[in-house]
Amino acid sequence: MKKITGWLVASALVVHAGVFDKGQKNVALTVGSGSGYNSNYTIVGVTANYYAISGLSVGLGYRGWFGGNPTLNEVDVPVTYFIPLQSRIRPYIGGFYRHTFVSGDDDDYDTYGGRAGISVVQGNGYVSAGWVQERYSRDSGGDSGRGYPEISAGFSF
Repeated sequence: MKKITGWLVASALVVHAGVFDKGQKNVALTVGSGSGYNSNYTIVGVTANYYAISGLSVGLGYRGWFGGNPTLNEVDVPVTYFIPLQSRIRPYIGGFYRHTFVSGDDDDYDTYGGRAGISVVQGNGYVSAGWVQERYSRDSGGDSGRGYPEISAGFSF
């Protein structure tokens, strides 16, 4: 009986582990629009994260910019900290490095930046909304950077 009780308690803890707890993994999907190179794009992305310590994720992401010319493919490495103020509402702050592959004759380029916002947790899922500010590592025709809103949804397992 003690083994069964212990197994039930351990199972309940695993099922109710926090979305941002150490050891959790999550996948976040992003869909949006953007413009550049005198084209309008549809942006689709996915990011996988691992929580090295509770609240702190490190990840690897991909975003494709479709419908414009040239085609852009981005790979990024985000680091994000979710501030443990409440169990359902978690402000976040983070940084990232991103490499953009540009089709055609244009050069690839790198960006880096930060993000901040709020995540709302429901069960093993969450929705986040925030602001991203990024800087280009090279001159982009007079643009040194840009800021934009971000909205994403994800689930942990």
